[in-house]
Amino acid sequence: PLAAAEVERLQAMKTGALLCYAVEAGAIVGGADPAARATLVRYGRALGAAFQIADDILDAEGDEATLGKRAGKDAGRNKATLVAALGLEDAKRVRDRLAGEAEAALATASFPASTATLIEAARFVAARTS
Repeated sequence: PLAAAEVERLQAMKTGALLCYAVEAGAIVGGADPAARATLVRYGRALGAAFQIADDILDAEGDEATLGKRAGKDAGRNKATLVAALGLEDAKRVRDRLAGEAEAALATASFPASTATLIEAARFVAARTS
C-alpha cells in the first residue's frame, strides 16, 4: 500500500478538491470577502478529506444492506486508502481530526450566524453510517 501522506495527497486531488470547489464557489457566488473565502476553503479541504476517509471506513467495515452497495471492494482492488495505509482505528482518528478541523475553521468566521449548517455537515461526515 501507499504511504499515508501519498494517499492523503491523492484524496485531496479528488474528493477534497471537489468539496472545496463547491464550498468556494458558494462563497464566490455569495459575495464573500477574501477572509471568508479563505475560511471556507480551509473548511472545504478538511471536510472533503474527512468525507473520503469516512467512505473508505464504511467500505471496510460496512455491510451491503446498510451501504446499499457492495462493501469491501476497496481492499479487493488494492485501492489506495488511509484504511489500507494506517489501519481502521487510525483512519477513524484521522477522519475525526479532520472533521474537527473543518468545524474549527469556522470558529473564526466573519459570518458566525451562517455556520450552523456547515458545522452540522462536518459532524455528519464523521458520524455517518451509510
